[in-house]
Amino acid sequence: MIGKIIIITAPSGAGKTSITRYLLNKYPKLAFSISAATREARGTEKNGVDYYFMSSEEFHDKIENNDFAEWEMVYEGKYYGTLKSELQRIWSEGKTPILDIDVKGAIHIQQQFPHNSLSIFVLPPSMEELKSRLQSRGTETAENIATRLNKATYELSFVHSFNKVVINDNLEEACAETEAAIKEFVDL
Repeated sequence: MIGKIIIITAPSGAGKTSITRYLLNKYPKLAFSISAATREARGTEKNGVDYYFMSSEEFHDKIENNDFAEWEMVYEGKYYGTLKSELQRIWSEGKTPILDIDVKGAIHIQQQFPHNSLSIFVLPPSMEELKSRLQSRGTETAENIATRLNKATYELSFVHSFNKVVINDNLEEACAETEAAIKEFVDL
């Protein structure tokens, strides 16, 4: 069974996770699609809740078995992906998966599900604001912030590949705009 898919993507720090949490808290018909990742859990993250944490070997086995709807090496040596079984799990519950994924992964999901997906690109108001948001997290080194900003510049070049663009200058307004687009796409 293939249902609808909502994809929310953005450069790191633009607000896609905040918008996704808002939607998930408000609409029980939406379900968070848990991504697989080869990185270590951070802080209070839990396996099977925030991510399916796995070794590089496990991840590569799943690639060879064609278990992913999409996967990417997002940062050097760090792989992330959306498991086909995760999408099936959510659809079998009668819900719509909401994917909070990177830009390349979002493009791949759109290509596989062109008629079943709504893709929303969350745009930061400026690169300066994006840098400020990343710094305010307090979880990133200066080198990591520089890497994320370089990647963001590249990711912004794909903004026109998505169904909807939401500028997150004000989180409440960005949530409302995203919510309105999703209500046009799927019954909530």
